[in-house]
Amino acid sequence: MFTRDEALELFRKYNKSESLYHHALSVEAVMMEAAERNGEDASYWGLVGMLHDIDWEMYPEEHCRKAPELLKEIGADDAFIHAVVSHGYGLVTDVKPELYMEKMLYTVDELTGLITATALMRPEKMKGISVKSIKKKWKDKSFAAGVNRDVIQQGAEMLGKDTAEIIQLAIDGMTKVAPELGLWPVEENT
Repeated sequence: MFTRDEALELFRKYNKSESLYHHALSVEAVMMEAAERNGEDASYWGLVGMLHDIDWEMYPEEHCRKAPELLKEIGADDAFIHAVVSHGYGLVTDVKPELYMEKMLYTVDELTGLITATALMRPEKMKGISVKSIKKKWKDKSFAAGVNRDVIQQGAEMLGKDTAEIIQLAIDGMTKVAPELGLWPVEENT
């Protein structure tokens, strides 16, 4: 298995955008949080989260179809590749999320975007953000209009979980890396 440093190097090779890097870190953190809560391998789940959009920036027209080739560069196995590709189910691929980890990735990919957009609108960013504040923004279809709320809902149904539970999990995961994402308020010295 490859290391996080190798995964990060591969990600940076194909993605130069800071916002896409922050998205990768967000999804990585949420996937790790989900794995820890389920007694799974947090490092592995995190790597899947980090590399899920490996082909997005350079190959947007081939999203989830170019990924297998790029992931082979670091020796990703078929299970890892399937997990990454399945996050585009129904949008850019017909590879269905089967495993719990895959369903989680499918769900939280879009959700992290909604949480990030919400946090950026708040002076306190991620600090103290709540499920209620995310749900309020969820209802406003013009807010973060690029976030596919149907995918989040379908993912929650696949997982057999309420969206509020998934939102809280995502908030908890993202809060752990919020300073690195620029989503934590700068504290004034007193």
